[in-house]
Amino acid sequence: MVTDHTEIDLLFAGREKAICCHRVGDAIVDPGPQTCSETLLAALDGWQPKAILLTHIHLDHAAAAGALLREWPDTELWVHESGARHMADPERLIASAEQIYGSRMDELWGEIVPVPEDRMVVLTGGEERDGFKVAYTPGHAKHHVCYLHIESELAFTGDNAGVRIEDGPILPPTPPPDIDLELWAQSIETVRDLKPRALALTHFGTFADVDGHLDAMQSALTHWGDLARHVDADEFERQMMDVAGDKRRYTVAMPMATLHAGLVEYWEKRT
Repeated sequence: MVTDHTEIDLLFAGREKAICCHRVGDAIVDPGPQTCSETLLAALDGWQPKAILLTHIHLDHAAAAGALLREWPDTELWVHESGARHMADPERLIASAEQIYGSRMDELWGEIVPVPEDRMVVLTGGEERDGFKVAYTPGHAKHHVCYLHIESELAFTGDNAGVRIEDGPILPPTPPPDIDLELWAQSIETVRDLKPRALALTHFGTFADVDGHLDAMQSALTHWGDLARHVDADEFERQMMDVAGDKRRYTVAMPMATLHAGLVEYWEKRT
């Protein structure tokens, strides 16, 4: 039985069903960018979480965290140890994102506020805490974790289980610099081993066909990973846009111009 689980559409860039913040129990998972904080706060209607759980520190999932903690003095932040230093000092994180987004940084992500170290719960994976199991799930990012909410049996998967919007396809978001297809495949099985009743994705929503979804995600990783070895970025994007059902939503949820580069970097490291 799902206990106190709410999907909050952050209406990122004015679009529905691009970024979802999940509220479950005393926590929220992936608060999104600070540009969406007014939408999030309105949906919470004065309620303050005990914890903000980050699946990883990419800006579409985590950029609002520091600003929200400034407003919520009794809230803590959960983050993997590989991402914690970048939440405490986001200078390198911002510089890396600026290489991709340039002058659009403020428009997309808003204010990025450092998180005090004493407000962070630093995770390694394997913990069981406050009703959640934590699983380390690299592949999309080296600082990626998934959370199983024990009572509801919901797995909060960040980007590990891909992007799926309504009845559209399951597609893998593969931006640089951390893509590792082998680790990602193992991490999908890590989520399966949690035996969740449903998967709660940041992009977008909650899906009960767990095994079918994860099987499709594995197949998508293989297909798109292999394709990136044989076509250039323009052709890769063209083929993915052909597959995506709602092109505008998928493009907002995972900027397609970044996906080929992440896979090419992976293959270059392999050789």
